[in-house]
Amino acid sequence: MPKDPEPLYHPTADTQAGYEVADRPRNPGAGGETHQQPQAGEPALTTSQGAPVADNQNTLRAGERGPALLEDFHFREKIFHFDHERIPERVVHARGYGAHGYFETLEAIPELTRANLFQKKGEITPAFVRFSTVAGNKGSADLARDVRGFAVKLYTQEGNWDIVGNNIPVFFIQDAIKFPDLIHAAKDEPDRGFPQAATAHDNFWDFISLMPESMHMVMWIMSDRSIPRSFRFMEGFGVHTFRMVNARGEGSFVKFHWRPKLGLQSVLWDEALKINGADPDFHRRDLWDAIQAGDFPEWELGLQVFDDAFADAFPFDVLDPTKIIPEEDVPLRIVGRLVLDRMVDNFFAETEQVAFCTQNIVPGIDFTNDPLLQGRNFSYLDTQIKRLGGPNFTHIPINAPRCPFHHFQQDGHMAMQGPKGRANYEPNSWAQGGPRADPGRGHQSFPEAVTGEKRKIRPESFADHYSQARQFYISQTPLEQRHIAEALVFELSKVHAPEIRERAVAHLPNIDEGLAQQVADGLGLKAVPRPHEPAKAPVHTAPSDALSIQKKAPGSFKGRKLGVVITDGIDAALLNALQDAVMAAGGMVELIAPRVGGVLAADGAEIPAQQKINGAPSVLYDAVAVLASEAGAAELAALHPARCFAADAFAHAKFIGLGGAAAMLFDAAGVTQRDAGMMELAKPADATAFVAALAGLRFWDRLAA
Repeated sequence: MPKDPEPLYHPTADTQAGYEVADRPRNPGAGGETHQQPQAGEPALTTSQGAPVADNQNTLRAGERGPALLEDFHFREKIFHFDHERIPERVVHARGYGAHGYFETLEAIPELTRANLFQKKGEITPAFVRFSTVAGNKGSADLARDVRGFAVKLYTQEGNWDIVGNNIPVFFIQDAIKFPDLIHAAKDEPDRGFPQAATAHDNFWDFISLMPESMHMVMWIMSDRSIPRSFRFMEGFGVHTFRMVNARGEGSFVKFHWRPKLGLQSVLWDEALKINGADPDFHRRDLWDAIQAGDFPEWELGLQVFDDAFADAFPFDVLDPTKIIPEEDVPLRIVGRLVLDRMVDNFFAETEQVAFCTQNIVPGIDFTNDPLLQGRNFSYLDTQIKRLGGPNFTHIPINAPRCPFHHFQQDGHMAMQGPKGRANYEPNSWAQGGPRADPGRGHQSFPEAVTGEKRKIRPESFADHYSQARQFYISQTPLEQRHIAEALVFELSKVHAPEIRERAVAHLPNIDEGLAQQVADGLGLKAVPRPHEPAKAPVHTAPSDALSIQKKAPGSFKGRKLGVVITDGIDAALLNALQDAVMAAGGMVELIAPRVGGVLAADGAEIPAQQKINGAPSVLYDAVAVLASEAGAAELAALHPARCFAADAFAHAKFIGLGGAAAMLFDAAGVTQRDAGMMELAKPADATAFVAALAGLRFWDRLAA
């Protein structure tokens, strides 16, 4: 019988020793592939069991062209792991991005809570935060019009505390039993699989139009809050009312607020659409860039603390998750700050595998009877078992406590640690019998009296669905109100069933008659539909400036980015002055040119660019400037992406700096009028005044005209 051919790969003595000489050519296989043997100091490739691998290019076969052999353990392990590389994505909040940081206690509050992290000013607690969208899958874009998840895991000395919140302080529904219906309605429609990461379709508005309790949330998600400019410019809320309990067992109600130190900022809807096309990872990239540059984002933790007397007198039920407590009624008490200063080492191991659970609380924090919170406490644990393979997901490092922990839990899928010794039960009589319950240090639930019949019922105190929706709307600036109306018109224009559109609009007169008329006109309805009869008549509520983004503008360009288009022949001194002024204001500058290699200034200096004009539309920047020579401006004017850059910057109310012959580009883009938001940069000294104006973030007067 003929002999089998020689093996395709003959290990040399050097490779068998584990290394080869650094300048020695790699050994090719028969097909020309490269067997990259370790260089000096490089580790050898091994299996996950630690066995060194000799060949990572070929499957073990019976003969050169024969079948693969079952005994090729390296191949089997490699393919097995690849086949299981993806865990089920989250049903909601699938599109997420996380970072590490720390929480610093700024005020000790032992009178409110016995929680360990609040006992001493200056206490530092490690933290991990995950931001996310809700409706889209992992592959959706960042700038969907959507609620943003804002989940914080604090690794305290007495266990992990998860504040699993959103960037909006209320929710669509009052009872968790409706959550599957809400998400099914909001997701892509099951018979067609679209639209992705969008609520502008029949199913969502059919459900919402039949749920008056959602109207407050509708105002929030149709506002600019649902299209934030950055995670760094976004508020976070615990949503629910919780309790804090002190060492004497006394309880207070509390709501949690994360307030960004850089202030709030959102984008326009047209910008969101174009950002998704230009950079679907816009929010991720922004957070990455900021932290890598050492510009660490920061939030203050504010508490709204109130007692039973306030709760009893407040016009709305504090257990209703569709309601807020205005900051004018209960001001925020700032007790700490959250700083994000380190990106993850591995996205999957940390951001994808992190498991947040609302039930993860520490001694001194307790729940209330908010029916949505009660349901979440059940749901989250169940979800993590499904996603992460079993009950031992806390063994994954990102989920493990940073403090000592001891229990009798054992075995189960993927167990990686367990108690030592003979005793795996309690009580026991062994001398070294393991951990015992500690009534002094352990969590104690607040002893709230509970009475009543067992019934499926919604309390009458939850019945007012329009008053706070009206309060939110009247608290906005006229321009923000216009954005809400435009958002409603856009969303409902994607609804094909006329009866659903009319039923949705019929809620709006109970919020604001002017809003109802604008939306009806925008949809081409002959008249505003007859309003739905409220379950409880709305009451007057005073406007709250804290609910408006524009009224809380930070008055600073810190943390923002100026996009500067440059051409050959520009004044290098002017550019340097502009960059210096932006950096002094705490902002960033990105240079854009017709060619990514950069330009030559008038003095012959080479100026590299970070972006090419067709890959850096103006929607990616908070403000823009164009510095162009006459020849450069003519070149830009001939480029469609450059004309779009100019036209969009003007349309989106950006502050615009004009240097050299830049006006030629804007004329070519059809922007022939000039306003106070377009400032001449004729000499280096002009940069200071321009950057000072950027603190306004937008020249809103342009859109109000």
